[in-house]
Amino acid sequence: MGRVTALRPVLRVRAERRSHRPDTLAVEEPMEIRVGGRALTVTMRTPGDDFDLAAGFLVAEGVVRAAEDIAGIRYCAGATADGANTYNVVDVALAPGVPLPETSLERNFYTTSSCGLCGKAGLEAVRTTAPWDLTADDLRVSCRTLALLPERLRAAQRVFDKTGGLHAAGLFAPDGELLCLREDVGRHNAVDKVIGHALRAGRLPLRGTILMVSGRASFELVQKAVMAGIPLLAAVSAPSSLAVDLAREQGLTLVGFLRGSSMNVYTGAERLPPHRGPAPSAVS
Repeated sequence: MGRVTALRPVLRVRAERRSHRPDTLAVEEPMEIRVGGRALTVTMRTPGDDFDLAAGFLVAEGVVRAAEDIAGIRYCAGATADGANTYNVVDVALAPGVPLPETSLERNFYTTSSCGLCGKAGLEAVRTTAPWDLTADDLRVSCRTLALLPERLRAAQRVFDKTGGLHAAGLFAPDGELLCLREDVGRHNAVDKVIGHALRAGRLPLRGTILMVSGRASFELVQKAVMAGIPLLAAVSAPSSLAVDLAREQGLTLVGFLRGSSMNVYTGAERLPPHRGPAPSAVS
């Protein structure tokens, strides 16, 4: 398995003082995702939870929707000069009867760690038909509980403490309990890892849950939440206009600029009723 951190030399400048030292960085490596032996995409990611990443990616693309749709996931040969496996090629075998991905989903070049949609044939190919009806999800969560999630997400980021260079995605229960956290150099990869973990555990759709992300809320992240049946997506930064449009269209509650007790609720405000009673504890 690949390392998640690596040391690189750095010149550290602090005012007039200079020193040479090793710095711990987040590892970024390419991973090719194959389906049935056919290359589908290459994404730049932080090694770790690669099977979850592949499974979550296929959920977001509408290829699979249940654990039973996947017959198996394995690493393929991908060796370095000294013959060691790089663990950078993953092949997903679909269960009998599950259709292979359409040709339009194939990427012609790398999916970068900052953009999960690069190489798409077009916007309409991204608007995959959602398998779950989010409007039927009766999730209710107080704004006070929601305000605690960024701190809880940050507190659970182990690799970020060493590198300062990773995004995080966390799945939370309505009471603020952290159910699953994944880190990656790419926002969309971290979300795919969370969703893939849930898929492989047989937990889709993720009704009554909250997805919290450390960066901005892009169209692709809203799409991934919708495809996993998550009714609420919260981000510490801004959403895009297209993200808001898709969230409104699909019945997703979208929260941005979630910092402390302040937030912007762009869609689905009915899921955030006024809180009555004492504030929840900041310690989970």
